[in-house]
Amino acid sequence: MCFDLDSSPPVPPVGGAAIDTRRLMLTAADGNEFAAFEALGAGEGASVLVLPDVRGLYSFYEELAVRLAEEGHTALTIDYFGRSTETGERGDDFDHMPHVGQCTFEGVKADAAAGVAHLRRLDPDRPVFTLGFCFGGSNSWHQAANSLDLAGAIGFYGHPNRVFPEGATPLLERVGEIESPILGLMGGADPGIPLEEVDRWRDALTAAGIANEIVVYEGAPHSFFDRKHAEFAEESADAWRRVLAFIDRYSSRGFPSPTARAHPSGVSGSAQAALP
Repeated sequence: MCFDLDSSPPVPPVGGAAIDTRRLMLTAADGNEFAAFEALGAGEGASVLVLPDVRGLYSFYEELAVRLAEEGHTALTIDYFGRSTETGERGDDFDHMPHVGQCTFEGVKADAAAGVAHLRRLDPDRPVFTLGFCFGGSNSWHQAANSLDLAGAIGFYGHPNRVFPEGATPLLERVGEIESPILGLMGGADPGIPLEEVDRWRDALTAAGIANEIVVYEGAPHSFFDRKHAEFAEESADAWRRVLAFIDRYSSRGFPSPTARAHPSGVSGSAQAALP
């Protein structure tokens, strides 16, 4: 599990931003109906498909969508469990793991494609990015190899070398299929993702000529991007700046968001990049 039930994004609100939000249902190409949360950006930024951790759609990712919208980006976060459980709002006692076990690569792919299609219907001129965390981090990177014409794929602490969800090919074996730049934001003290795997991921992307920035925050655990982890506030702020800068860099319109800055040199970790 990436976050606790009372976790929240360590991102301050942008004052004065007027945001329209709504809950909605989307339908994938295979007929699956699933829940989503939409936040419309007030500016001319990008569109961002947010892919949650294993708990699916819940408050952390709804708030994150709002924070993105305050930066001028339209954001849509989706649920994974339309095929296995109810699609309405769920309580804190929801047992998500049995449903995670029923997720498949093809199911996530179909739902992500439906989310991207919805974002393009809202505004066909906005470049589309994916942004995910943990399970969603690797799912985000997978979408860069799924022919969705993405402008970029961002992942916080995704695993690049495992078969998850069912039917997935490890990302390290899909590098030749990746069609967009990659941003990875990793915890240096994450016990579930060895740094050797992170290095292999960076090296494979670079060898394939794929623009990438893989950042490791020394001493940071899995799920460091959380307001509750006050000791990693500086790392979280750095990571958020990098997310916004990456979106700005690869958006064809080139409109900077209100708080985006140039890529910083790193906080307490290492940032190795192969960017044009």
